[in-house]
Amino acid sequence: MKFKKITIALVSAGLLTIGTANAFSWNAANWFQKKTEPAASKASSTNTIAQVPPNAPIAPMTAPNYRAIVARYGSAVVGVNTEAMHKTSINSDSDSFSNDPFFRFFRNMPGFNGNGLERDTPVRGQGSGFILSPDGVILTNAHVVRDADEVTVKLSDRREYKAKVLGSDKATDVAVLKINASNLPVVSIGNTNELSVGDYVLAIGAPFGFEQSATAGIVSAKSRSLPGDGYVPFIQTDVAVNPGNSGGPLFDASGNVVGINSQIYSQTGGYQGVSFAIPIDVALNVENQIVKTGKVVHARLGVTIQELNQTLAESFKLKQPDGALVSNISPDSAAAKAGLQSGDVILKFDGHPLKRSTDLPALVGTEKPGDKAVLEVWRGGRTINLTAVLEAANDVSEHEDPTPGAHKQGKLGVAVRPLTGDEARQAGIAAGLIVEQVGGAAARAGVEPGDVILAINGSPVRSANQLQSLVSKQSKHLALLIQRGDAKIFIPVTLG
Repeated sequence: MKFKKITIALVSAGLLTIGTANAFSWNAANWFQKKTEPAASKASSTNTIAQVPPNAPIAPMTAPNYRAIVARYGSAVVGVNTEAMHKTSINSDSDSFSNDPFFRFFRNMPGFNGNGLERDTPVRGQGSGFILSPDGVILTNAHVVRDADEVTVKLSDRREYKAKVLGSDKATDVAVLKINASNLPVVSIGNTNELSVGDYVLAIGAPFGFEQSATAGIVSAKSRSLPGDGYVPFIQTDVAVNPGNSGGPLFDASGNVVGINSQIYSQTGGYQGVSFAIPIDVALNVENQIVKTGKVVHARLGVTIQELNQTLAESFKLKQPDGALVSNISPDSAAAKAGLQSGDVILKFDGHPLKRSTDLPALVGTEKPGDKAVLEVWRGGRTINLTAVLEAANDVSEHEDPTPGAHKQGKLGVAVRPLTGDEARQAGIAAGLIVEQVGGAAARAGVEPGDVILAINGSPVRSANQLQSLVSKQSKHLALLIQRGDAKIFIPVTLG
């Protein structure tokens, strides 16, 4: 399968997709999800830590029988080998052609330039997978088979089959394969809801091409969000996962598959103690759609959200920083039609509490386009309920402020002026206050010259006097909604 060498961008994030390619590096991918019956419910998107009564003795946990798990289900784990032809440039000075008499004959002919030639070069990759049904339906990662011209599945008894890719979903990094076989061994499917931080887990796969390799560890966290992803609530583990493990199963202590090993967090390109698996309920949602329809359709709410911290929570008069803070609404989206506004805090999605903002995309991902979702929203110090009709995700009046000039806001520490009509049109907003100078509390919070202040604690700001009035009513914290470039974000400000 594919292994992407770390780049400058990835070094800062430390994120790497696991896979391997023999001669060339292949790119990595992403992920998404949908409802399914045999899988875990939406509640799996929350991070679960088992509660122990205070002062209660903690009984030691007996280690699982890893030997029995491997013996029973190891035969359902497969190797996935891929091959593709990539065009590469031919260098006339390379050793492979300098001794070729045909090449030497033509290289001195007028108009001949060996450096302009291209040839097809085979690129091979390796990964892992596991068998879902006795008739040969197999799950693996989408990045394992992406761009592959030929996919071969190797069983534990060394039989090999050419595989057909029934479909793959880049958003969730899940792919479904099919081989022509029968009476195959299959894995047992587990429930992600029953998995807790600290539980034993086991991975089986082919790291670096070493087939049927088992590594073990514990669940480090649940519902983990990764950079560039919004739909998969990853299971974080400390199980050793290396190039070639991608697409292989993650077993719980009872031998049930609870995830697909997919990512590592690394600054070296190799395992450094942190690995991530796609929850099995997410993968089965994708598999159900692919098997039934041949494609995957994702639901979309149409909001940009950010994490709440204690300062923002106090600014919005919330008791604790739970929920998803809405910083922007896409025009004509499901959220816009439902009446959501910037500054709303979504507390529940269809009755499921949101402990963190990353819980929301994972829950939206369990729905289908056209489904109705009831949102419990915190707005202006009280809760309201809104109903949104989710849409399908795509693969993927002017206001002049009468007060001219810039105005100092001593308590906040900004000098602002109203946007002109042309500036508002170019920014795509109705009105706002552009920050010309910044210092004090605003500078400490990260406000920058050129930012456009749109609202304070959810109240739209259209004039400098209105800004001053709203700031004067706050004694400790406030939340500024600003537009910076094309992005809208909330900045928590602690007033001095």
